[in-house]
Amino acid sequence: MFVQTFIGPMIHSSRDGALIVHENACVVIKNGKIDKVDLDPDLKNPDIKNVKFLKKGQFLIPGFIDGHIHAPQLPNLGLGYDKKLFEWLEHYTYPHEMKYTDLDFAEKVFDSVVRRTLKMGTTTACYFASLFIEASLVLAQKVVEHGQRALVGKVNMNLCRFVEYYETFEESLRNTESFIENIRNIGSPLIEPVITPRSALSINAELGQILGELAKRKNVHIQTHIGESLSENKAVRDVHSGCSSFTEVYETTGLLTNKTVLAHGIHLSDEELATICKHGSSIIHCPSSNTCLRSGLCDVRKLKAAKVKIGLGTDISGGNSPSILEVMRAALDVSVHISFSKSSYEPLTYKDVFHLATLGGAEALAMDDRIGNFEPGKEFDALVIDLSAPGSVLDDVQDYTLLEKLQRFIYSGDDRNIVEVYVAGRRVV
Repeated sequence: MFVQTFIGPMIHSSRDGALIVHENACVVIKNGKIDKVDLDPDLKNPDIKNVKFLKKGQFLIPGFIDGHIHAPQLPNLGLGYDKKLFEWLEHYTYPHEMKYTDLDFAEKVFDSVVRRTLKMGTTTACYFASLFIEASLVLAQKVVEHGQRALVGKVNMNLCRFVEYYETFEESLRNTESFIENIRNIGSPLIEPVITPRSALSINAELGQILGELAKRKNVHIQTHIGESLSENKAVRDVHSGCSSFTEVYETTGLLTNKTVLAHGIHLSDEELATICKHGSSIIHCPSSNTCLRSGLCDVRKLKAAKVKIGLGTDISGGNSPSILEVMRAALDVSVHISFSKSSYEPLTYKDVFHLATLGGAEALAMDDRIGNFEPGKEFDALVIDLSAPGSVLDDVQDYTLLEKLQRFIYSGDDRNIVEVYVAGRRVV
């Protein structure tokens, strides 16, 4: 049995979103899982082994969770933000994603994606991979190689408004089943498959129903897009004329489950939110992408009031950064902007977005029994934060409380302040 011990300041959150702050905690990890958390450690205890004392200015937080990220789109980061969603897809995204028949290109990009997101503190990612199964398996291999925790999905598309089709119904089903088995045969506890219909505009009802049945039969997650823009909502009603909304398309095809992850959710009615809540599905808030592509301002307070599970997503390259820390700031900005037009609106706080990036994200991915905070029994996915790290814009030239340090990190820190990253007890950065 391999035992590790961390001693120093620690911050995480509870299920109700409250911050739990400890100035001097002792976290004991056995075989990658948190065995116990002692708030008054006896340093003479002979059971304390392999001790790592955090340095002055350092503190421990849970790893960040990116609930929505398109791995193939990293090379397009920073391009096309003069376009809205459909134009951006047509002129930038779809042409670029066709390049992933080249597996050498896929390996180069996906290696960079996993390395970069880990360095930025993303210990768990929910990835849209490629339409092509071979490239999608390359991403899975890179995740395992670098030690990230991830859901990886081969994209399903048998409809596309910009090309005749990307794959046939038969190809989509056959390759998806094969992909699930290939992921499970890797044998790593860190990676799971996720069924990935791109959106209600990208699949017909027949494929949606079969994928819903497959998810139930194989007990796997589902991820897709919902309510990203008003023009997209209208297009969905035109394509699926028998349904009145995005949500109804997914519900009638069986794609709404307690392991369904829905990206964006900006433009949803109260009835749709009630349906999503009823099925236990979640929404991933992607504020950077929603702003870059001018899709709208997502009201997180409204989602919370509807009791919908919520996480955060970078949505690269719709979003302009693969950093969840940047997304936390964007979520704060969007919330403040909403308050300008609603006098009684209470903007999100740094405590709120910290929860969304950690335990909230774990709940959204139906993984909160394993990750998200430092409860004993969970796996040790953690970041060591250092406000005095070389080159950082922050410093410790005066004394700050632990909460003030967290606040400064969220508002003004960057990846230079993330000096160590752990996944399941293994240091990966």
